[in-house]
Amino acid sequence: MLSRVADNLYWMSRYLERAEHTARVLAVGLMQTIDQNPRQAHPRWTRLLEALGASALADGEADASRITASLTFDAENPHSIVSCIASARANARQVREQISSEMWEQLNRVYLRVRASSAAQIWQGEPIEFYQRLKEGAHLFQGITDATMSHGEGWFFIQVGRYLERAGSTAKLLDTHFQVYFAPEAKGVAQLEFNDWVTLLKSCTAFEAYCKVYTADVQPPSVAEFLLLDSESPRSVRFAADRIERGLQAISRSTGSRWAGRAERLAGRLRASLDYGQVDEIMAEDMHAYLDTIRRQCGAIHAAIYQAYITYSVESAIVQ
Repeated sequence: MLSRVADNLYWMSRYLERAEHTARVLAVGLMQTIDQNPRQAHPRWTRLLEALGASALADGEADASRITASLTFDAENPHSIVSCIASARANARQVREQISSEMWEQLNRVYLRVRASSAAQIWQGEPIEFYQRLKEGAHLFQGITDATMSHGEGWFFIQVGRYLERAGSTAKLLDTHFQVYFAPEAKGVAQLEFNDWVTLLKSCTAFEAYCKVYTADVQPPSVAEFLLLDSESPRSVRFAADRIERGLQAISRSTGSRWAGRAERLAGRLRASLDYGQVDEIMAEDMHAYLDTIRRQCGAIHAAIYQAYITYSVESAIVQ
């Protein structure tokens, strides 16, 4: 596969996963506003913005409509949903011959739906329903991809992009919550409540799955264990790491790249650290450092993928 094609498929998947993640977190944040007082709003929106890599709030600026407008429709904001979906579509257009017609049509539907909407329109209607439709559109694209695209090299680049993005996003969400959890009350940080942990699980569409494993007793260590180390939940970091490693192994077998070993080793190291991780040990030591290491490992895997498949030199390709 041409490096250009691999790059486009990889980023198409990453951008769409990023847009779905933002829509999901915003929808849950808006649900919280229904029964929260102004004192609770500011720290919760601050955590949300930090988790999404957006600008922090100034004091007294926890305006849900303004925040959601920026993170949804601001084309100048690279983190916004409209920017991510536009980037996913631009990458898909470059490899139109590599993806199925159904994939292209579904991605266009999601893109046109966002472009035809505005902040004023969704606030006059049902903003939570708008984000729900966006999530369903992204999920439908993933299902169509699995059902209509050959599960070859290109499909595996899509999987690796999706799960690499997911692993980093979930680790960031956990980090923003557990930094508050471990913060001494003397610092004046608003401590997390039961609803905040439920919100974290719902932000990962994992609340119902969590309850099937731990019942409705939502405790921070159990939340950390489920979102980090559960091998069966599709939203856990461990599950994502397993899919990243499998995808890179399949790509390596297909291409025979002599540079592929580094990406595989890094993915295997990430998966192994999660396979043998114990939540009590992680929390007893430095959870922030542990989660930061996961995100740095994801960055290293990304760099290794680029070295092996995207930006390799012509000379190295000839040697292969």
